[in-house]
Amino acid sequence: MRKYIAFDIGGTMVKHGLLLEDGSILSKGSYGTPSSNLEKFLDKMVNTIRAYQNNHNVLGVAVSLPGFINPDTGYSEQAGAITALNNQNLKLLLEARISLPVEIENDGNCAAIAEKMSGNARGCTDFICMTVGTGIGGGIFINGRLLRGHSFRGGEFGFMITQSSGDAMHNNASTTALIRNYKHLKGINEAEKVDGETIFQKAEHDYSVRRLVDDWIRNLSYGIFNLAATLNPQKVLIGGGVFAQQGLINHINHQLDQLYWWKEIKIPIESCKHQNDAGMIGAMYHFKQKHRRRRTF
Repeated sequence: MRKYIAFDIGGTMVKHGLLLEDGSILSKGSYGTPSSNLEKFLDKMVNTIRAYQNNHNVLGVAVSLPGFINPDTGYSEQAGAITALNNQNLKLLLEARISLPVEIENDGNCAAIAEKMSGNARGCTDFICMTVGTGIGGGIFINGRLLRGHSFRGGEFGFMITQSSGDAMHNNASTTALIRNYKHLKGINEAEKVDGETIFQKAEHDYSVRRLVDDWIRNLSYGIFNLAATLNPQKVLIGGGVFAQQGLINHINHQLDQLYWWKEIKIPIESCKHQNDAGMIGAMYHFKQKHRRRRTF
């Protein structure tokens, strides 16, 4: 079975793995993202690719990258927290350094592709995949096709304004926002590391933290409501590391049930199957799709 190297590039960590063409992951690892230094960023990626090549025969490199990504050319007009890749073409930069073809797609779109091909959206023609992490993104399938938008900004849900304060979901419903608000509540230094799991554990016994988490869930629910009302999908899938928390999807469904008009548009809200591996798996499927089309012509 064919093998591929896949990367899921995030603002904090770069995840990488060796994948089979059916989406199985043979091995995986990660390293900190050199987000602001292009040469360091490329060096880490190239060294990782060569380490895989030393031990395996691979057909290509598949990359999941945040931001406004042209999947046909590999150009990133904006790459989220990875500022080193703003107005850069990672596909061309890598292909100049390695002997493998490279394909790149937006990370939210990769997650949606993974769920469509082998996850909880198999058999769906119309669905939304929302990813919650450093920011909020996702992918949209309509009539069985991925909706990228005319300038590759489709699925950038984090820019939606969901409250009268005028704040966007990036700032009130991402995992980053949850952690920031928790630190402010508890007077914790911004430089101190805190993860979402810690906050949810504290919420079980601390009423003030429980209220903070409830507000965060409410903000997420407003965005989900608006997407469901606008696109009428079969379901909404939610992914991201924080959704490993048991019961979180149930809390979101409960919050949606409190919204008066939800009964008119209600659809299933579920977790993604692939969770933290979705970016790598979707990037690999995207690579295969691109090269299958090329062999057709």
